[in-house]
Amino acid sequence: MNVRSIAIAGGGIAGLSCAALLAREGARVVVHDRMDAPAPVGSGLILQPVGLAVLDQIGVGDRLRALGAPIKRLFGRVQPSGRVVLDVRYRALGGGAGEGLAVHRGALFEALLEAARQSGVIIEGGCEVAGAGDGRLVLRGGATTAKFDLVVDALGVRSPLSRAQALAPLPFGALWGNLEWPTESAFDAMALEQRYEAASRMVGVLPIGSVRPGAPRQAAFFWSLRHADLAAWQAGGLDAWKADVMRLWPQTAPFLEQVTQREQLIFASYCHRTLRSPLKDGVVHIGDSWHSASPQLGQGANMALLDALALSRAIATHADTGVAIKAYARARLAHIRIYQLASWMFTPAYQSDGSAVAWMRDWLLAPVSKLWPAPKILAALVAGAVGSPLAAIEAVRDG
Repeated sequence: MNVRSIAIAGGGIAGLSCAALLAREGARVVVHDRMDAPAPVGSGLILQPVGLAVLDQIGVGDRLRALGAPIKRLFGRVQPSGRVVLDVRYRALGGGAGEGLAVHRGALFEALLEAARQSGVIIEGGCEVAGAGDGRLVLRGGATTAKFDLVVDALGVRSPLSRAQALAPLPFGALWGNLEWPTESAFDAMALEQRYEAASRMVGVLPIGSVRPGAPRQAAFFWSLRHADLAAWQAGGLDAWKADVMRLWPQTAPFLEQVTQREQLIFASYCHRTLRSPLKDGVVHIGDSWHSASPQLGQGANMALLDALALSRAIATHADTGVAIKAYARARLAHIRIYQLASWMFTPAYQSDGSAVAWMRDWLLAPVSKLWPAPKILAALVAGAVGSPLAAIEAVRDG
């Protein structure tokens, strides 16, 4: 390995997984995070088989399987008709291709943080990165770090290193919260369930297991919300919002009873874009700092994990840094483009104000999705397998 010292900006999923993998290849890795002590941000997520394969290589896959909730199905109905408009089952893949694993973001974060530290990664907290140049990170206030052989940007969609801070968000975001799984529940403990009103309203429940051994089982609860309506929601009372949710899905009452303050729900916004190259101004981008999309296909964390594996493999395989970065881009671009396109196509069907697209989803796309070979294609898309990302990464090592 020609690269001996690596600075990673950002201590989230992308940064920590990349740090652990690179350190195991023999590099000296320092993660710089703006928090005094790195901490998770967000709710639950689904780890797809491709993401779990990366976590197995990091050594934390079994730990997360013991904590998370296996997901066998993604299921949704449009109200008030009750018509099924989403029904994706992993078993359609056949051949024991696996299933999803829903986890608390905190559980994933703690596992990756421990793996990084055990691999010898240095964690520097209280470092708000404002820029980079000449192998150094520039911190808020003007201080700079020591010089590194490589700088990796894992700061997310609005990273100051990717020059995309002014990127306009998608019209719809979502309110997210982690709530306890009810003792007696009518919900499928192995499914992501959603209810829709046309395409402009959506409520979802995702079982995410426990954040650590012995902790209560939880669910990620989410509600689709326009950016333009966020201020009104913040100013309004919770009772009015709960009444809206109950009209759409009365069975969510056990979850809504747990929400007593608006602060229990965090608003997440999303953007859709991909930089032309993962290398910009001497900085290598991974995860959302390189490519971002809506959460409709649930691929954000899995994409970040795949990026981390591809970059570590490329650097370990190619002595020349420039060649390594080109190999990294080559291993990931096809898969990223496929999922960017799919996300762009699916998002309006579930988050938009258009009545026509909702009608097409309910009366054209939903029936067609049940016909062979659509169930297998949709399952492969959800599983992150379209484009064979792991095989493309393996090709980096094979030359």
